[in-house]
Amino acid sequence: MVEDVAVATVAGLLVTLSFPFYIYGAWIIIEAEPVTWGVLRHHLSYIFVGLTLNTVPVAVWMIPRLFEQLGGFAALHAFFGVQAYAFLAFALTGIVPILRAKREYNLYHDPDRDVDLDEIHENMGAWRMRLRAGVIGYVVCWLVAWVLGVIRYAMRYPEIPV
Repeated sequence: MVEDVAVATVAGLLVTLSFPFYIYGAWIIIEAEPVTWGVLRHHLSYIFVGLTLNTVPVAVWMIPRLFEQLGGFAALHAFFGVQAYAFLAFALTGIVPILRAKREYNLYHDPDRDVDLDEIHENMGAWRMRLRAGVIGYVVCWLVAWVLGVIRYAMRYPEIPV
């Protein structure tokens, strides 16, 4: 039981620690004008750290144990976690073509402030909407899953002060 509590605590802390990386990564991209390749790489370096801090505990510890403790609350927690990753995949269907189009127009290395992004490709508006919807959906589902995870932790290990 002690080992289980220790691993659960470390997993919870790693997942919790991922959120500031997401927030700072988002702030980098929101504040940048224009978004150059260097800014994008800096942004992604924080996002990838956040995703790693979140995904490693999920894949290594949470998923293998899910079916042995699958009850209503665990299922709800898992549902929102899966939905978060589904929204992330949806966001990638927007970001990949945006990256391709912006690289084709060399807008990362030689940003031209007079170019409207929606003018470089006919589907740019749809791709940007996918990206926004995917990121917002990921964050909302991640937050719900995180809150449910904290509640599950408190219920499963009541002797540990939260």
